[in-house]
Amino acid sequence: MTEFWLISAPGEKTCQQTWDKMNIATTQSNLSTNSKFSIPDLKVGTLDVLVGLSDELAKLDSFVESVVKKLAQYMTDVLEDSRDKVQENLLANGVDLITYVTRFQWDMAKYPIKQSLKNILEIVSKQVTQIDNDLKARASAYNSIKGNLQNLERKNAGSLLTRSLADIVKKEDFVLDSEYLITMIVVVPKTSYAEWQKTYETLSEMVVPRSSNLLFEDQDSGLFSVTLFRKAIDDFKHQARENKFAVRDFQYNEEEMKADKEEMTRLSTDKKKQFGPLVRWLKVNFSEAFIAWIHIKALRVFTESVLRYGLPVNFQAMLLQPNKKNMKKLREVLQELYKHLDSSAAIIDASMDIPGLNLSQQEYYPYVYYKIDLNLLDFK
Repeated sequence: MTEFWLISAPGEKTCQQTWDKMNIATTQSNLSTNSKFSIPDLKVGTLDVLVGLSDELAKLDSFVESVVKKLAQYMTDVLEDSRDKVQENLLANGVDLITYVTRFQWDMAKYPIKQSLKNILEIVSKQVTQIDNDLKARASAYNSIKGNLQNLERKNAGSLLTRSLADIVKKEDFVLDSEYLITMIVVVPKTSYAEWQKTYETLSEMVVPRSSNLLFEDQDSGLFSVTLFRKAIDDFKHQARENKFAVRDFQYNEEEMKADKEEMTRLSTDKKKQFGPLVRWLKVNFSEAFIAWIHIKALRVFTESVLRYGLPVNFQAMLLQPNKKNMKKLREVLQELYKHLDSSAAIIDASMDIPGLNLSQQEYYPYVYYKIDLNLLDFK
C-alpha cells in the first residue's frame, strides 16, 4: 500500500501533544503507520497572498505530479523491464520513495526559506517545466531511433510472406543479369510441399524444369526459388495464386540489402549509445521532480494550515500510511478527533455538490488533508 495521507492539526498546548494524541488514536487498532512531517518556518506574507497561492499551488501540484508520473512511466518504457528493475531506479535523493516521504526534510539549498512563498513556488514551477520540456525532446529523439529499429526488426522476423529476405537468400540462388530468365521467390505452406513439387513446372509455360529449390523454412512455410522466362511472369503469378502459392515481389539487389543491414547496425549502435545517458538523466530528473512534488505538498499544508487555523503559525503536520483494510475506520477516528475544528465539516460529504465549494477536486475534512499516491507506474 503506497498511499499516504498528509494532514495537519493545530498545536494544542504543544505540537508534540497534537502528535501524541493522533498517533495513539490511530496506531492502537493498527489503522495507520505514522511519522511527523517536518515543515520549516516559512514566510507567511499577507492573507490575500496566501489565498491566491492556495489556488496556484493546487495547479502546480497537479502539473508536477503529472511530470513525475511521465518520468516514471518513460523509465519503464526505456528499461523495457520488470516492475522491480524500474523501482530500483526510481529514487529520491538516493533513497526509495517511501523512505524519502516518511523522513522528509526541507531542502534549504534548493528552496531557501528566506524567500517568499511565491518565489519558492516560481522556483519549483520553472525547474519542473524545464524537466518536462527536456523530457519531451529526449523522448522524441530516442523514440525515433527505437521506432525505426523496431520496424527493421519486424521486417527481419515474422511470416515468410512479409519478412525481409536479406539474411535468407544468397546471390547464387538467383539467375541474374539475364535478358530472358528471372528467378522468382514463392512461399509454400508446409502442407503443400508435395503439391508444389508436382505442379510448379506446369503452372505456366516457360518454367525451367527442375529449377525450384527450398531456400529456407519456418514452422509454417517454406521459401522456394523457381526460374522462368520473363514473359511468363504474369501468368505464373496468377496460376500460383490460384493454387494458394504466394509469389513474393522480390528482386535480388545486393546494394539495397547491404544498406538495410548497415542501417540496422547503425540504429542498434545509436540506441545503445543513447540508452545509458538517457537512463541516468531519467534517474536524476525523476529524483528532482519527485523532491519538488513533495515540497509542493509541504507548501500546500503550510498555506492551508495558516488559512484554516490562523496566526501565529502553530500546527503539526503528520504523515499517515493507512492500513488498506482499515481506511474507513481511520477516516472515522480522524473525524472524531478533529470534528471540533469545523462543525460544518461533519455534515459535508465529498460527493455532495455544494455551490462555492469545489469538492469534486479535493475532499473536505475539518483537518487539512492531502493525499500522496506513490503508485506511479501503470503496468499493463
